[in-house]
Amino acid sequence: MKRYLRVFAVLGALALVLAACSPAETESTTTTAGPGTTQPPADTTTTGAPGTTAGPIGAGRMIGMAFDIGGRGDLSFNDLAALAWDDGMAMYGYTGEELSPDAGGTNREENLRLLAETGHELIVANGFAFAQNVWRVGTENPEVFFTITDSCPQDDTFATVEMDNVRCMLFAEEQGSFLVGAAAALKSTSGTIGFIGGVQIGLIEKFQAGFEAGARHVNPDINILPAVYLTQPPDFSGFSDSVKGKEAALALYNQGADVVYHAAGGAGLGLFQAAAEASTDDNFLWAIGVDADQYNTVGDPALQEHILTSMLKRVDVAVGLTIQEFLEGNFTPGAVIFDLSVDGVGYATTGGFVDDIADQLEELKAQIISGEITVPQTPGA
Repeated sequence: MKRYLRVFAVLGALALVLAACSPAETESTTTTAGPGTTQPPADTTTTGAPGTTAGPIGAGRMIGMAFDIGGRGDLSFNDLAALAWDDGMAMYGYTGEELSPDAGGTNREENLRLLAETGHELIVANGFAFAQNVWRVGTENPEVFFTITDSCPQDDTFATVEMDNVRCMLFAEEQGSFLVGAAAALKSTSGTIGFIGGVQIGLIEKFQAGFEAGARHVNPDINILPAVYLTQPPDFSGFSDSVKGKEAALALYNQGADVVYHAAGGAGLGLFQAAAEASTDDNFLWAIGVDADQYNTVGDPALQEHILTSMLKRVDVAVGLTIQEFLEGNFTPGAVIFDLSVDGVGYATTGGFVDDIADQLEELKAQIISGEITVPQTPGA
């Protein structure tokens, strides 16, 4: 029987007085979670006997971070998790180690096991590819808590497994992608757009499906070039190979696209470089980022001016909330979904390049939230 996790009620900035306690197991549920912030709460200390003050809520505790391919510095998915982990360490006073896999991701499980065996009470497994690794290591270490991004634990037959010590952080990527797809179609002057995925798996196809649906919703005649995937599983290097990302982007621009969206992690840097290099006075090219607000993370002004918007996937919010709840003693297992209704996904406005179409995008957002628009999760659906 499926178990269900309680609803997060998080609106705006978190200003909480935290009480120190140990993790507790409760009944789980699949729900939609709202975003918070990683700003410090009003008070992160706990009170002991009268006249004494204990240290921060996380003092003396350890929380580990297991990045996926690309690791810290990918300007996207991993950096969002790193932001929440770093901010939590500063706020709550915990310590811990961070580990990144090798280029092929062959040592993901080794990294989890190392963290579990060195005193980490909670381990963040930042990526869907950890699904079986979390199941194995979490089964071996039931006293250790895990949270996994974009998946739930899977056994050796790839069947999803419910575990009392694991939380799944899931996102409605197709909804945010619908909005940036609409933006691409509205801003394109050539009438041709494209998509680059890091690896062709179901998760990344959700980005493609939403992007294409959003573009066709606002312009049924838009020409969407065949999606380009940098690698096929089990090769996941497409999420970190910026050279392949650049080559794919140049090919799409050469076919007439003037807006290209990527869901390729660190490889997306190649898209931004291609947009800058291939633009001419008569043909300005746009790129759309993913996960983080990549106008901010890319840093280089020469690249920033080509980043139309980014599809925001609030990995930082999901990780930050899980860490906070763990330290409060409120960790609960199960799946939590972050969607448009709670700004778990969305689009960036930094740079002002979508200001002229913001009203249209907000109307589409409202229609998705109300259910008037249903966004497909598979391409062509």
